[in-house]
Amino acid sequence: MATKNSSGSKPANSFSAPQTGKTTAKAAASKPSKKTAATPKMREMPPNPPSRPSKELHVFPNPAPERDYVIQFQVPEFTCHCPLTGQPDFAHFTIDMIADKHCVELKSLKMYFWSYRDEGAFHEKVTNTILEDIVKVTQPRFIRITAKWYVRGGIYTNVVVEHQKKGWKPAPRVDLPSHSFESGLLR
Repeated sequence: MATKNSSGSKPANSFSAPQTGKTTAKAAASKPSKKTAATPKMREMPPNPPSRPSKELHVFPNPAPERDYVIQFQVPEFTCHCPLTGQPDFAHFTIDMIADKHCVELKSLKMYFWSYRDEGAFHEKVTNTILEDIVKVTQPRFIRITAKWYVRGGIYTNVVVEHQKKGWKPAPRVDLPSHSFESGLLR
């Protein structure tokens, strides 16, 4: 409920319904009515803070824990800074994960990756740190992170890190038959 300031007007950040000449829910509630239906309550709109970088990863329950399935995240715009030169580094991260009891929530993952934007980090260190942080909160059956770093000094760097839960055995791979494009059987 919005409060009034000393001048009797509402503060600028309060929410109120537009005045249309119609009876508001509050005014309708104060008038005697022959109807016995409940009157809806007006609520202030919650603030919607802007998104900002965060190292906090959120999880939610795996909706299908009875089976192994791959969740793949593509992060094509990862940035950080070289800790030696201060120059920006760019990478495309691919995360392949087989969740156990928890999955990582997408927006928190986005904010987590964004948090590295102004940090100095070696390619190998930051890739391993990201793996460790995701494993810590999700405890997946399996996770592989591939970081394809864009060219620096004429050299491309790819860093691949993995974690497998102790005792977890992947189901045997099923290879489906493939047909050549020229045969016309598959497009």
